[in-house]
Amino acid sequence: MQNRQEQISQVVVTAGQMRDIEKRIFAAGMPVVALMEKVAGLIARRIPEIPPTPLQKAYHVPSNTPFLRGSRVGILVGPGHNGGDALVVARELHFRGYEVGIYSPFSKLKELTSQHLQYAQSLGIPIYQTIEQLLNSDLLIDGLFGLGLERNLTDPIASAINQLNELSIPIYSIDLPSGLHTDTGVVLGTAIRATHTFCLGLWKLAFLQDQALEYLGKTELIDFDIPLADVEAVLKDAPRIKRITPATALATLPLPRPAVTHKYKEGHLLLICGSRRYAGGAILTGLGARASGVGMLSIAVPESLKSLLVSHLPEALIVGCPETETGAIAQLQLPEKTDLSSFNAIACGPGLTRDATPIVQEAIKSDRPLLLDADGLNILAQMGTIATLKKRQAVTVLTPHTGEFQRLFPDVTDAKHDRVKAVQEAAAQSGAVVLLKGARTAIANPEGVVWIVSESTPALARGGSGDVLTGLLGGLMAQTATKQIPVEDIVATAAWWHSQAGIIAAQERTELGVDAFTLTQFLMKVLSI
Repeated sequence: MQNRQEQISQVVVTAGQMRDIEKRIFAAGMPVVALMEKVAGLIARRIPEIPPTPLQKAYHVPSNTPFLRGSRVGILVGPGHNGGDALVVARELHFRGYEVGIYSPFSKLKELTSQHLQYAQSLGIPIYQTIEQLLNSDLLIDGLFGLGLERNLTDPIASAINQLNELSIPIYSIDLPSGLHTDTGVVLGTAIRATHTFCLGLWKLAFLQDQALEYLGKTELIDFDIPLADVEAVLKDAPRIKRITPATALATLPLPRPAVTHKYKEGHLLLICGSRRYAGGAILTGLGARASGVGMLSIAVPESLKSLLVSHLPEALIVGCPETETGAIAQLQLPEKTDLSSFNAIACGPGLTRDATPIVQEAIKSDRPLLLDADGLNILAQMGTIATLKKRQAVTVLTPHTGEFQRLFPDVTDAKHDRVKAVQEAAAQSGAVVLLKGARTAIANPEGVVWIVSESTPALARGGSGDVLTGLLGGLMAQTATKQIPVEDIVATAAWWHSQAGIIAAQERTELGVDAFTLTQFLMKVLSI
C-alpha cells in the first residue's frame, strides 16, 4: 500500500480543483492565517538549504548555503494570499538576520495580506512601490500572483517583471511563477523566469506543460499536509492526472520473476521495422526491446537486413521478409506454423517507410496488443482511419511526437497549447492509449486518465531515441499481456524508464553525448540505482 507522501506526489490538480480542496480545509476549521503561517514557515526554512546554482557559484556564493545572514532579499508582494505568503517569508527572513526589502505596487490588498504588510512596516522593513530599489538584491521572492491567474499582465507589473528577468538575480517563486496560467502554463503577456519554484500542497497542471518549463526553474513540492480524504472528495469521479514516480514505475515492472518460468512465459514480442534506407531504426528498436527483458524477441525486416540484424542481436529470431524495389518490407513471411496471433504483442513502425503500408494494415487487423510508432503512425494518418482502431479486439498504443500527433489528430486541441487536454481528446477519439512525446511526456487512456513523466532531458532530442522507446515499451507490453496491469501504467513506466536512462547518460556524458545507441547502454543502470 502506498504511503501518504507517495500518493500526494502523484496527484496533479487544476486551479479549480485546488480551490475546492482548500475550501474543504477551511470549512473543516483550519484558519486561513494558520495555513499561511505554516506554508510560509516551510518556505523560509527551505530557502537557506537550496544548493547554489552555477550562476551563484560564479559569483562566489559559498558552500550549500547560498543566502547567508545579511544577504539582501527582495520580496515581490501581490494583492492576494500569495502576497501574504511572501510577506510571512519576509518577516521570518528579517528575524533571521537577512536584509529584506518589499516591493508592493498594489493599492488594494486582501485583508490578511494587508495586515502582514502593516506588521512588516512596523518592523522597519522598507516597502517600495517601484522595483528599482530591489535591483541590487541577492535573491528575489516572487509572491505577486499564484493560483488561478487568467488575465494578461499589464504595466507597471509587466514592465517590472521584464526588468527583473533581464537581471542575473535568482528568483524563487511561490506556488507558480507570476504570469503563468495555472492549468495550461501559457504565458499571460509576460511571466517571471524563476530559478526555483515552490509548488504548494499539490502539483498544479502547469508544472507538467512543456511551454511552462523555461519559467519554472527547479521545482519542489511544499507538502503542508492536505488530508487525502479532501483530495479524494474533490477529485472523486474526475479523470485522474498523475505524475509517474520512481516507486510507481518500479512497482509496475514485471519483477521479480517467478522462480519457475521459461522464455515463452516471459513474453514473445514481434517487431516489424526497418528498410534498406533506415536499417538503424530496426537495430535501435531491437536493442530497446532486448533491454526490456522480454523472453522471446522476433524481428521482421527486409531480407537484405537479416545478416546485419543477426550481428547486432544474436539472441533474437530475425525474420527476413520479401522487399519492395525501394527496400521496404513487401510481405510478412513468418516462420512455418506462425502467424500474428502467435505473439504476445506487436510493435510496428520504426524505419519502415510508407512503402510498407500493407504491412501496417495487416498489423492493425491482428488481434494482438499493438504499438504503432514512426512510419506506423505516418501510414495510419495517411489511411485516415483513426476511428477504426476502436474496432480492434486488443489494445492499441500510439506514440507520436508533436508533428505526428497533429497529422493523426488534426481536429483536437492544439498540443502545443495544452498537451494534457490534447492527449485526452486523442485517446477518446481513437480508443487507443496515446503517448505524446515531449519534455513532459503525457499518456492518456480512452477514459481520460493521464500519466505524465515529470522529468526528462533535452539530451533525448536525438534521432533514434524514439526507436529505443518503441522496443522497450513493446517488450514490456509482451511481458505483461497476460497480467492484470492497465496498459497505460505499462506505457508510463516505459516512458519513465527511457527518460531516466537519458538523464543518467547526460550526467555522465553531457547532453551532447547521448546518442540513441548510447542510450540503450544506460537503460539497465536505471534499475540498478
